[in-house]
Amino acid sequence: MDISGLSSSYSDLATNAASTQNAELLKEKIKNSDKASDDELMKVCKEFEAYFTEQVYKEMLKTIPKSEGENSTLVDYFKDKAVSEIASRSVDENNGVGLAQSLYEQMRRNYE
Repeated sequence: MDISGLSSSYSDLATNAASTQNAELLKEKIKNSDKASDDELMKVCKEFEAYFTEQVYKEMLKTIPKSEGENSTLVDYFKDKAVSEIASRSVDENNGVGLAQSLYEQMRRNYE
């Protein structure tokens, strides 16, 4: 019985569950943003941009063919953690792609 596909499926399920949990937390923060200060609102917008960027990176990684030896759940776990960290840092250090700023301005406009 070949179980190599099971570890890959398990990794995909764990990744999807973590992504769904992050999305739900961000939705909750945005929903409660009517009481938020400008700094808190910008922080949530940056978190959303980091989440969005992380999802784009993960989809880009799926286009790269896997080598035969690269079927480890542990490798996938650390790859996901690295992608998440890169996405967060790219938003914090480089002001991202501007999505957070645009979202912030739109929310402020609609809020007022």
